[in-house]
Amino acid sequence: MRKTLGVALLALAAAMPVGDAIAQANPRNTLVVLREIDADNYDPPRSTARGAGEVIYMMSDTLVALDFDMQTVRPLLAERWEVSPDGKTYTFHLRRDVTFCDGRPMTADDVVYSLNRFIDPATRSPVRWRAGPVREIRARDAHTVEYELNEPFGELLFQLTLFFASVVDRNTVERLGQNFGVQGFNGTGPYCWASWTPRQELVLTRHPNYRWGPQGVYQNPSPQVDRVVWRIAPESQTRLAALQTGQGDVTQYIPAIAVAQLQRTPNVRMSQQQNYFWDHFMGFKVDKPVVSDPAVRRAINMAINRDALVRATWFGTATPADSYLNPAVTGFDAEAARLVPRFDQAGAQRVLDEAGWRMGPDGIRVKDGQRATFLVYGIQTQAAQQYLQSMQADLRRVGLEMRIQMWDATVGWGRLATQEFDAFVMSYPYVTATDAFSLYFNSRNRPTPNRMNWNNAETDAALREAQTSVDPAVRTAAIARAQRIIAENNVWFPVAREQLWVASSGRTEGVRAHGIYGIALYKGLDIRLTR
Repeated sequence: MRKTLGVALLALAAAMPVGDAIAQANPRNTLVVLREIDADNYDPPRSTARGAGEVIYMMSDTLVALDFDMQTVRPLLAERWEVSPDGKTYTFHLRRDVTFCDGRPMTADDVVYSLNRFIDPATRSPVRWRAGPVREIRARDAHTVEYELNEPFGELLFQLTLFFASVVDRNTVERLGQNFGVQGFNGTGPYCWASWTPRQELVLTRHPNYRWGPQGVYQNPSPQVDRVVWRIAPESQTRLAALQTGQGDVTQYIPAIAVAQLQRTPNVRMSQQQNYFWDHFMGFKVDKPVVSDPAVRRAINMAINRDALVRATWFGTATPADSYLNPAVTGFDAEAARLVPRFDQAGAQRVLDEAGWRMGPDGIRVKDGQRATFLVYGIQTQAAQQYLQSMQADLRRVGLEMRIQMWDATVGWGRLATQEFDAFVMSYPYVTATDAFSLYFNSRNRPTPNRMNWNNAETDAALREAQTSVDPAVRTAAIARAQRIIAENNVWFPVAREQLWVASSGRTEGVRAHGIYGIALYKGLDIRLTR
């Protein structure tokens, strides 16, 4: 069945007429990147969208970079750095050959301005916490930045690889105001803003001075193509058709059902990132009826056939998530992974029976007059629809009723900030175990992104120690404790670990899937066109 569907999909893509936005010959030395959706803006600290980040990484740089292993931090704008013995002060020594796209040399003042803008409450960055407990960021001289914290923050270097901490030109920001990243941009990245037509395409041109690509990450320190066009193609069939007919060069937005067939397509190259941290999960509001019962949460984890639903939803392009974190991530704890229940529907029945949930006449369990029913919210995606229906069927077999409410992304995030639901499904990127758990399980992050309302002093203490200890061994032990607490309490049902595949056309070479924050191309410095 899978092969038949895949062949049919590719045949459709090859046969269908390509939309007006795609149906044009690609100019020489212009890379056309096909993607599903646009972003609302391209200002680094003001957007958390992957669609914004994938372009921002090409237009700007951060102090440090993350290698393809998703664990090694490399020099970028900072050629080296030191950390004080107490872990509170980072001293970054900047490269002296960096310029913005307009040709102005970058100095420490630009770095200080950009980072302070990131953490300024007036910027209203939804992720300013990623900068750590900042006391002061200052320029010691033109090429030295001191980043002083109120307390140690072991995650700082990883966080500074993310696009939110990009260095931007103060003059352009002040000239454009709220329209920075909407009407223009000026960064130090390998490509420069040329034009943006929302929901159609964003055009970048080669930064002529750029030669400071992250050391040890790419073979080339400079961009290899003259122009990059980020083109919106909402329909997956259109993207496939454009790729196979040469009207598009690269995309990471591949329907799961097509991956295996694309691997066998002669004029398409495929690249996969093995160390990709983008996970899907169901979270439970632990203070709501029914799912507040630890026995119910454990039974849900046991009742759902995770392997089957992942196969049916992702066609081999995702891995069943039998733990809360990817085993390849820094800080992963194997013991916590063993605490996640495995599929056992008979065992789930016993757990519910022992907890006093008796089967009702309609096949739904009841305890103390409360029916075993709960409402789950999710953003409207094809994958979420598919796997929620599988979950619903599995839970019904053990006497649990899961009601599903899907929302369009334009309103869904607002709905997910409420207390209207009992459970929710979501996917997210992360860079370390401490990054992931600090985001979702810290009690200070209620009601969002800690939508589970998890409020546990032991978890908070473990997370704080993982963030602030200067001893790596202590940090590792602390984040392991946090993982075990959460796994023992079944606060989530881990669903799947999504894989990252990138498809590129026959004329495109040097494409390698990166994966930082779910982003495939990162700087794209090794990409070149043969014709």
